[in-house]
Amino acid sequence: MSEQRAALVAEARGWIGTPYRHQASVKGAGCDCLGLIRGLWRAHHGAEPEALPAYGPDWAECRGDEALWQALARHLRPADSAEQPGDIVLFRMRAGAVAKHLGVLSEAGPSPRFIHAYSGHGVVESPLSRPWARRIVARFDLI
Repeated sequence: MSEQRAALVAEARGWIGTPYRHQASVKGAGCDCLGLIRGLWRAHHGAEPEALPAYGPDWAECRGDEALWQALARHLRPADSAEQPGDIVLFRMRAGAVAKHLGVLSEAGPSPRFIHAYSGHGVVESPLSRPWARRIVARFDLI
């Protein structure tokens, strides 16, 4: 793993224990899954690349709009073909639903793990189990 990717994973692990707060993005105080990625962006790139509109928990579902995926594609490169720690992973939580959950791959290989902000749990590091892995629709490189 490159030094930059190791630093990104270390920064993400520093967010573990941050409470879940919808639309927030403050390490230790609160964040949602997008807020975690926003915080990682700020730590590695400085100011965020665009203003974020207010969004509800069910945002974009009514229209079937892949707004999050499109925004990620505007500012991040697609990840290499091989999964690596530090990849930003985008999940579709249900078949036919818009992709709207994010995490950071923290371990690859036979026992993959990822860090994400999860409603009711806060920022946690979870096994990338088969049910989670099959929900991944895209991976991006933040570095």
